[in-house]
Amino acid sequence: MTTPRFAARLNAFRIGIADKWPGRNRITTLDLLERASLVPGLNAADLNYPDHVDGLDPADVAAALERHGIALNGLAMRYYTEPEFKLGAFTHPDPRIRRAAIDVTKRGIDAGRALGSRLMTLWMGQDGFDTSFQADYGRLWDWTIEALREVAAHDPETDVAIEYKPNEPRAFALMPDVGTTLLAIREAGCANLGVTLDFAHVLYADEMPAHAAHLVARHSRLLGVHLNDGYGKRDDGLMVGTVHPVQTVELLVELKRQRYGGAIYFDTFPDHSGIDPEAECAANIAVVRRLGEVASLLVDDPALAAAVARQDSPASHRIVSRALFGA
Repeated sequence: MTTPRFAARLNAFRIGIADKWPGRNRITTLDLLERASLVPGLNAADLNYPDHVDGLDPADVAAALERHGIALNGLAMRYYTEPEFKLGAFTHPDPRIRRAAIDVTKRGIDAGRALGSRLMTLWMGQDGFDTSFQADYGRLWDWTIEALREVAAHDPETDVAIEYKPNEPRAFALMPDVGTTLLAIREAGCANLGVTLDFAHVLYADEMPAHAAHLVARHSRLLGVHLNDGYGKRDDGLMVGTVHPVQTVELLVELKRQRYGGAIYFDTFPDHSGIDPEAECAANIAVVRRLGEVASLLVDDPALAAAVARQDSPASHRIVSRALFGA
């Protein structure tokens, strides 16, 4: 893991817009980038497509990124902007809607390339089902694999990352966990497909983050990491390390072993309780830097390696606790 680039959920910077931009009727992506740039250490951004780029000249977006010293990490598809996708994007029963979802994804990839990005993240939250006898599971799966193949083939030089999540907005997501996601990637058979891990999603998929990251590296490629925290019941989007600091450190150790070179994206929700997004983001960066230092101490620690090899959890717990909390 090299020195990470840090990005944050751009929409969080809309908090307090009346105070931040008094008298303004419309806040654009350019405004949000300017506010995000006020956070020391925030040096990357992910843009949602189409909502973060609609109505803007790509040259203006690129200029704003350069002006604020922010690198574009990638684009992320958002299908909720169109009401017809509520019943599914890649899995909608109407072939015209499925075609629209594939086509808008291709346009998103093209927009990313125009801005200098070669990463598109797919969170397919609308693709799933809610009740028994609602869906033909085989058809939903086939349609999704076909869509992934077509989207990946559109630009083989752009990586396409699947961000899985157990549910929400659908009661059951078609890509709910790491195993199912890796199975889909294997079946699609496209070299530019991979996975984005979201810490809170992994927790409430009842998975261990470092284990999930290892499986992704073993069977595919880890293209993105979203750090946050939660209680494992939903997508809480809490600040990093507020609930699971040890699991966060273990994930960072695994990322160092993989030599992960992508961005760390803070997919957190300060807007749920009105927290100052600049202060919240700065806290996330500080915590990840500190936990990264701990991970650097642990990644090649021979005593920890020996304890793990014999599955001696009391010994490993003492070593990790000492690194985290001191003697």
